Amino acid sequence: MSVAVQSDRTGIRRFGPTALATPANVVTIARVLLAIPLFALIYDRGAGWLTWGGWAVLASSDGLDGWIARRDGTTRSGAYLDPLADKVLTMGGFTVLVTIDLVWWLPVAIMATREVGISAYRSFAGRRGVSLPALWSGKAKTFCQLVAVGIPIWPLTDGYLGLHDALVWLPVALSVGSGIHIVRRGWVETASQANGLSEVP
Repeated sequence: MSVAVQSDRTGIRRFGPTALATPANVVTIARVLLAIPLFALIYDRGAGWLTWGGWAVLASSDGLDGWIARRDGTTRSGAYLDPLADKVLTMGGFTVLVTIDLVWWLPVAIMATREVGISAYRSFAGRRGVSLPALWSGKAKTFCQLVAVGIPIWPLTDGYLGLHDALVWLPVALSVGSGIHIVRRGWVETASQANGLSEVP
């Protein structure tokens, strides 16, 4: 484990940017590991207080690892693992819901295509020295996806799945919109590097 104590405006940072074994990363990995049995439970039981409660806990923990990271010091590994965990939770949850016929496959396919495409684009941009961190639109997208997964397994949703079928298109719109935003920013960053500029408008 690489630990570097640094000071900043908020106090003492316990971990440097290259640290791996941090409390924030432990929480992130735990979210992924706990998601696997929860997906199996949702597949087996569908809507119910147990499945919805488990999902509510995992979904609400989305910001916990980020808060811990800001408190102890953000790391490169955390910047990679946190969005990866979000993708596992949201896309895994949607996939299970499609399998048990609680969600239509088309909006899920659109969101999955966006995730794969943007991940590939980020990797391509990174090799060219362009960093594309998460934007507010991406965070809003993840929040809406987490909510959209939870609605069909809420025990009191019975009879309102038609409303959910309409609401599930909101994270689809945010997925597409945030993806376009990221690609546009990548173009601007790349153009600025090509022109020798130090700042991006």
